[in-house]
Amino acid sequence: MQLPAMEWFIENGIGEERAIAVAGGQIVASAVIWPEEFIAGEVVKATLVSRRAGSARGTARTDNAREILVDRLPKDAREGAPLHLQITRAGIAETGRVKLPHSRPANGPAMRPTLLQTLRSRGYQVQQVHRFPVSGWNEVIGEAFSREVTFPGGALQFAPTAAMMLIDIDGTLPPAALAQAAITPLAESVRRFDLGGSIGIDFPTLPAKAERKAVDSALGDALQDWQHERTGMNGFGFVQLVARLERPSLLHRAASQPARLAARLLLRQAEMVESPGALLLTAHPEVIAVIPRAWQDELSRRSGRQVQLKSDPALALEGAFAQSVVI
Repeated sequence: MQLPAMEWFIENGIGEERAIAVAGGQIVASAVIWPEEFIAGEVVKATLVSRRAGSARGTARTDNAREILVDRLPKDAREGAPLHLQITRAGIAETGRVKLPHSRPANGPAMRPTLLQTLRSRGYQVQQVHRFPVSGWNEVIGEAFSREVTFPGGALQFAPTAAMMLIDIDGTLPPAALAQAAITPLAESVRRFDLGGSIGIDFPTLPAKAERKAVDSALGDALQDWQHERTGMNGFGFVQLVARLERPSLLHRAASQPARLAARLLLRQAEMVESPGALLLTAHPEVIAVIPRAWQDELSRRSGRQVQLKSDPALALEGAFAQSVVI
């Protein structure tokens, strides 16, 4: 599947930089970075704190006690030595743990590229905008929270795990037809959710070798412009994709940091309230708890309004809303 020409747009949101790629008036890809996370391409100062004898790998620690895995260490690097490290993969939060960021030694001063700089360095056309030129961001986040994408006759079910992102395909169509019908929404979802790393796809079991080859061929066509490697479908319908992983996907964020993702979506909604009055943000207590005072102040500065927060434990985490009120 050859995507039509796409252009990236970036919003400098409160608590995040968010970007979408637009083609044919639709959101076809996304990228999100949060200021508290390391990002791929960033160069940081750190101290090597552990290294197994003879190994090119070790662990470093920044001045604020954040740990980073290091690869390609030179032979003369010793514990206690200062290093400049370039982040190659951000830390990935998972249920109950965090995969540490990955890095390698770097020359040059500490620096942190913006999302705009990162995308432009890869040859994309990018614009910084106040608001995305198309709607649909709320729906993309909603799909990430539900971990489901539906299509005629079936659905994709997403399950982030420690080993890989698992995608189950289920539906009412006959197995071969269901597998074929899932390919386009699958390829679209991989880009839209910013997936990377190891991805396991559980297609319906197809006993006929010709049917499996047809799915392999169609999947290859659908993902031809997405850099990856993949296995052929085995006799149980399983296919594995492997792509470069630089940052948490929207699905990982929704699964492991749902309140933080919901808080940022709420702040974006609040910025879009047009009716006059103070801004009242109503959300589940877990969402309210992760909105720092600095974000409230930034929202007040951007909107020129007073900001109030209200907890409602009856709301789902993703059910927060913003409205204007008279005070």
